[in-house]
Amino acid sequence: MLIGFHVMGKNPQALELVDENDFVPNAFVKINSKGIITIMAPNPEVGQGVKTSLPMLVAEELDVEWETLVIEQAPLDVNKYKRQVAGGSGSTPSSWESFRKAGAAVRYVLRKAASQKWNVPIEEVTTDKGFVVHKNSDKRLSYGLLAKAAGDIALPEEVTLKDPKDYKIIGKRLGNVDSKKIVTGQVKYGIDTRREGMLFAMVARPTFGKKLVSFDDTEAKKVNGVKKVVRVENKIAVLATTTWAAKKGRDALKLVWEDESALESSSEHQATFRKNILLKTEKPVRVDGDVDFAFTNANKVIESVFEAPFLPHSSMEPMNFFADVRTGRADVYGGTQTPERSYNEISKALGIPKENVTVGMSPRMGGGFGRRLMVDYSVEAALISKEANSPVLVTWTREDDMQGGFYRPAGMYRYRAALDKNNEFVAWHLTATSINEDNSARENNFPAGAIQHFRVDTHNLKSNVSIGPWRAPKHNFLAFAEESFLDEIALELKKDPVQFRLDLLDKAKANEYGKKIYDADRYKAVVKTAAEMGGWGKQGVNGIYKGFGAHFSFNTYVAMVADIKIESEKIKVVKVYCAVDCGRLINPLGAEQQIEGGIVDGIGHALFGELVIEKGVALQKNFNTYKMIRMADAPEIEVKFINNEASPTGLGEPGLPPIGAAMANAIFAATGQRMRKQPFSLQVAGKA
Repeated sequence: MLIGFHVMGKNPQALELVDENDFVPNAFVKINSKGIITIMAPNPEVGQGVKTSLPMLVAEELDVEWETLVIEQAPLDVNKYKRQVAGGSGSTPSSWESFRKAGAAVRYVLRKAASQKWNVPIEEVTTDKGFVVHKNSDKRLSYGLLAKAAGDIALPEEVTLKDPKDYKIIGKRLGNVDSKKIVTGQVKYGIDTRREGMLFAMVARPTFGKKLVSFDDTEAKKVNGVKKVVRVENKIAVLATTTWAAKKGRDALKLVWEDESALESSSEHQATFRKNILLKTEKPVRVDGDVDFAFTNANKVIESVFEAPFLPHSSMEPMNFFADVRTGRADVYGGTQTPERSYNEISKALGIPKENVTVGMSPRMGGGFGRRLMVDYSVEAALISKEANSPVLVTWTREDDMQGGFYRPAGMYRYRAALDKNNEFVAWHLTATSINEDNSARENNFPAGAIQHFRVDTHNLKSNVSIGPWRAPKHNFLAFAEESFLDEIALELKKDPVQFRLDLLDKAKANEYGKKIYDADRYKAVVKTAAEMGGWGKQGVNGIYKGFGAHFSFNTYVAMVADIKIESEKIKVVKVYCAVDCGRLINPLGAEQQIEGGIVDGIGHALFGELVIEKGVALQKNFNTYKMIRMADAPEIEVKFINNEASPTGLGEPGLPPIGAAMANAIFAATGQRMRKQPFSLQVAGKA
């Protein structure tokens, strides 16, 4: 589905920022009389590079020099922009056509203005690097000189887009538009927000299953700088002149909590998981063929159980949000992956009309990984500001978010494969269970479509522990489990793991066992390419062992070979070879960075990531107990993109899922030990 933009409408908020003589033909472009061209970037920038790549689409069709442009973060505008979201790797595919049309429409009216000025047919008029050119006489006018005249011309209903062979910007390796500002400390993040009269707030929040009974703020109010203490729902907020004073005031609160419900522990979750994975459901999420018959008549059954721990998001920029709620209006500002959701939920929480809510977006966010898709922190800031009748910046400590945020759900996955009397792989059965997910599996994941008898059952364990989308939701762990299990099947069949996958993809292409959601040929291309890049088939040379993993997610195909060594019972990922098919590349440099970042993130969490709940409390509170990947743990990475002309797909998430499997399969090659739970480091060291 392609979600369209109102590319022909004007942006009233942008108009407020420009001179009346400036040319603002639509919500994406403004040109002043001096010829300065500004392109608005409407999507939240959370490190995925859309503030660079999406304006490239507009600039390509506008036909301007990239180096001369000004790129601005657009505010939330629910009327002019659609899908102002950073999530689901959807920014690029949803913008591919509409952003180009926005640029092409502006280019058309500039050509039209020049043709009228020169009194020549528009067909004789073209453009070049920010100038309109008359083909026959080589007359030239800059866009700035034509801006006023172009403002009187209606935008066209339809436009003709460039032939890809004429692209000058799309496909070019361009650096991030904010790089210089970032390294010189000029970029302002949400946590840098400062407004007149603003107070800083820290909040005392309950652990999972607790309810606030009473509080005493006497000592908190004695802290130098503390101005107010307010209760909002089940929380207490301390407002002060500095963040440190607010924290000291919060620490001085005397709070009485009571158990509102049973306080849960990860060990109890695991016990329930083990029961659930032995049970079928009345309504499986997918059934192909006759799985019961296939397993009953199997010559051999292979079975493995994989365990996923909770994971926090661990964004480097602590959670924060600014709010000023007074006289029935709300002005809020900060880093959010879903500004429109904040807009809607703040309106609802405050009981005020949506038109009285203004949501500003910080130019960049210091990480999100799904955490900033949730809007609890923005709504909380608005409620605190209303109660305190003061503008306020609410900041969370690392401990606040690790102990009371949203986690990747813990879960357990039981895989079974049936081999018939001819030693053919004929059936697959997954039984999945996790915390607070009605469907804890991805029923269309490969090898769906390649196996005649295929069934997926899922169980939901309801819990007080809050969960949320974590980079590549579900795929982030399922890719590790499924690709590891495929290697186990290949070993039993005495087949090469890469060739085994290629054979299955041939079956998926030839048969119709269910809904086909991936292109088998594109899938095979990345499998073959990664294997060639990584010198597949050579194990143990110089102590290096190789593992393979591939996965299709968010309409992008990714395959990897991981080279590892085992040194002093520790896993060292030496190099990763990665092949990617994401359709046409907009910015190859940014694309590489997204894949590299996903790989490093995936390595770190597969090796070290685990958050344990005990009696409603997370045991890991900060980076001293929750290990993040360090520079010394990061490998060399080689990335190759498969060239094709398919429409581009997303890259923020697909680079992460396969690396866990590639590592696990390499660890097996090196040690003979199967990794069936994360983190791997504990198992290799014999502590799991």
